[in-house]
Amino acid sequence: MKTNIISQDVLDFFKKLEKNNDRDWFNEHKKEFKSIESGAKKVYQSLFEALKAHDEVDKVKMFRIYRDVRFSKDKSPYKTHFGGYYHRKKPQLRGGYYLHIQPNNQSFIATGFWEPSKDDLFRIRKEFEMDDKPIRKIISQKDFKSTWGDFVGDELKTAPKGFDKEHSAIDLIRKKQYIFTKKYTDKQVVADNFLDDVNTSFKAIRPYFDYMSEVLTTNLNGESLI
Repeated sequence: MKTNIISQDVLDFFKKLEKNNDRDWFNEHKKEFKSIESGAKKVYQSLFEALKAHDEVDKVKMFRIYRDVRFSKDKSPYKTHFGGYYHRKKPQLRGGYYLHIQPNNQSFIATGFWEPSKDDLFRIRKEFEMDDKPIRKIISQKDFKSTWGDFVGDELKTAPKGFDKEHSAIDLIRKKQYIFTKKYTDKQVVADNFLDDVNTSFKAIRPYFDYMSEVLTTNLNGESLI
């Protein structure tokens, strides 16, 4: 398996696992899983090296196949996908990158702020309350929009406490997450240029990350917090 290409075997294995998600079947096919996992790790590492060429990314974490079922109604023991997170150098740089590989056209990449801390979320909201023009300019750029579309993620139905529900930027202020995602078909995932497209897409997010990193490393007066 090439280090920059997702094998069709990965998608085929997860399709079989979806239909046989139990420990007996998995143990019988453990050798097959270990083989595709080894290949997938090389792909995730290859993307890590590509990201480091244009961003300060200091580690990659590929998540384990085992599900935490303690608080879930779904007791299936295994995930039917690979997922990996790329961590930007903190505290100067904020945000992160995520690559999700799953069959049946459910693969995607995601970037942004999944679970901002209480302080970070408040700081972002206050920035948008003061001036939402910079962020709107960034996310409305043609190249950015064609790659990432619009924000996705959870949001409040009304204004957060202390914010005016009639504010012109309330559509941004009421968000609880500031995420962008891009979906891929199975055919795209196994194509030779898949990682190139992923890397190019992640590169396109930089104006957003640069802006948000500046916001989250300064106070409301623009003074550095680090």
